[in-house]
Amino acid sequence: MGAFEPGTSPVRVRAAGKVNIYLGVGELQDDGYHELATAFQALSLFEEVTATAADDFSLTVESDGFIDVSDVPVDESNLALRAARLLAESAGVSAGVHLHIRKGVPVAGGMGGGSADAAAALVACDALWDTRQSSAQLHELAARLGADVPFALLGGTAIGTGRGDELTPALTQGRFDWVLVPSDAGMSTPQVYGALDEIRVRHRADLPVVPRRPRVDDEVLHALRAGDSRRLAEALGNDLQVAALSLRPDLADTIDAGLRAGALAGIVSGSGPTIALLCADATAALAVRDELALVGYVGVHAYGPVPGARVV
Repeated sequence: MGAFEPGTSPVRVRAAGKVNIYLGVGELQDDGYHELATAFQALSLFEEVTATAADDFSLTVESDGFIDVSDVPVDESNLALRAARLLAESAGVSAGVHLHIRKGVPVAGGMGGGSADAAAALVACDALWDTRQSSAQLHELAARLGADVPFALLGGTAIGTGRGDELTPALTQGRFDWVLVPSDAGMSTPQVYGALDEIRVRHRADLPVVPRRPRVDDEVLHALRAGDSRRLAEALGNDLQVAALSLRPDLADTIDAGLRAGALAGIVSGSGPTIALLCADATAALAVRDELALVGYVGVHAYGPVPGARVV
């Protein structure tokens, strides 16, 4: 494909953040990675990426008004820009693109905002350049960018295995309401995984054997199928939580505050530091959010599941 045609209309794509309802982490492998088993749910906190035809590749970022974007890179390390370049290389496109990201997902919060940007950039550039990639082709490119990017394409609720990128949609009924409590300071995902490995080595004699290939608890799948928030609250799990709390003990206080405010359960989202509080319904979630505000926590109500990256 050649350079863009003048007058090509910009393409705007919306992609959702996510919460890990369940995250099982296998033993550390020789290549430094872990096998994962996770249940993802896409939530109604959105990133918007607008792709505009250009001769080169560039990127700008703005906040939706609530998200601090000061630490978001706008150079070649940005995952959305990498996604655009990867698609161009794969599809033989010689044009460039200007990407503008409007962020609504907490930065470095364990909610997959950067992965949503990358998925949105793939969909937007595919439409802008008319590369007509199949879903399978986009998924393959997404998997090369990061474990959470394929889910950001798919959305809904899904089970991820391997490194989280081998996805199977999960049967889900109804909707689930959450209050997300971001943190002012982000957390490094590699650091959290490293802390988990250290804890497992140090306490090996006292811990169950860590499987090489974990699996999602069946009770999670039953709760999703039934659309039962209370049942799901009993089944939430995150192997990374013990590591995240060892690095940030204050996050345990956030979970406790959420439970006192009326949440059914609280969990560290992914590698943290965002805390996800599952609530009985939308009314309960708004009440939890307001109760938390009285004791100094800023919570955001969101619900799931919602679709993956879509042109809007």
